[in-house]
Amino acid sequence: MADNREPAYLYLTTTGRRSGQAREIEIWFTRRDGCYYVIAEFTTSHWVRNLLALPRVEVRLGDQRFSAMARIISPDTEPELSAAVQQLSREKYGWGEGRVVELRPKTGSPASSG
Repeated sequence: MADNREPAYLYLTTTGRRSGQAREIEIWFTRRDGCYYVIAEFTTSHWVRNLLALPRVEVRLGDQRFSAMARIISPDTEPELSAAVQQLSREKYGWGEGRVVELRPKTGSPASSG
């Protein structure tokens, strides 16, 4: 019987802000309202700095791949969203501290439909 559970991780590919090369990380994620969310423990992490420079990212989740736009959620301007995503992460992984990053599938990507 096939295992239908959702993967624990997604693979996020950013573009190196200096090199222009693809940089992939494996990271915990949650879903909410058609978007994927990851949490950056440190906003100085290279992947965060890369997506700030170029927010167009690629996401791989299981055998699904799609393009997305990334943005950092400010707890000052979007406190409800930030808190909700952190709580989802705590429920799924037992951890949810850090800065929330939204990955919004681009229109036409497989993940944006349905």
